Amino acid sequence: MPNLILLHGALGHSDIFKPYLNVLSSYFTVHTPLFSGHGDQELPEGGLTIKKYVEELSEYCTMNNLTDVSVFGHSMGGYVALCYAMENPDNVNSVITLGTKFDWTEEEAIKESKMLNPDVILEKIPQYAQHLESQHGTKWKQLLPAIADLMIDLGKNPPLENNFATITTPVQIMVGDKDNMVTLEESARVYRSLPNAKLAVLPDTKHPMDKVRPNLLLNLIKDFWNLS
Repeated sequence: MPNLILLHGALGHSDIFKPYLNVLSSYFTVHTPLFSGHGDQELPEGGLTIKKYVEELSEYCTMNNLTDVSVFGHSMGGYVALCYAMENPDNVNSVITLGTKFDWTEEEAIKESKMLNPDVILEKIPQYAQHLESQHGTKWKQLLPAIADLMIDLGKNPPLENNFATITTPVQIMVGDKDNMVTLEESARVYRSLPNAKLAVLPDTKHPMDKVRPNLLLNLIKDFWNLS
């Protein structure tokens, strides 16, 4: 069976893909790796960057002898997937991204990263703090500033910017029409910049993966990958 890699977003977890595994396993050997710092994976000493996560995906493929992979990436997972496809075109069959933010500037990154203050989250959104602790353990308080640094690094030097035209892999860019992190405009801009792309807008859909209706997403996935 062909290999499918499902990549979670920043502060996410591979558990979010559970509602999809039954169906997707009929067509693919499904892989759900965790990025470092997430779940039970340690935070690396040198901090987190997109480059580091692309290296982790590359190592995962090498270790598991995965070639000609299809990749689905939610949010940051989609950004990592496209970076990997750009660097390893021969190893990637196709990519789907959902809710991936492409318009990274230093200003935008600083704005986003300010929302990742553990003390503020504990005070203002205690249920989110509990959720983060249940997924990532006590190190969630270190994970937040590490992800904030990753965002700022991405804002200073977004690796995909000006390089979309070089990615010839088939790609489907997907975004929810109620996503408050990612605009329809940036998604459409990237779709137009990629030489071999499709664009799908999910109606009445917000950014978090657990707010996406599985049937809607599965139908779009099946359509893109010609699964019957």
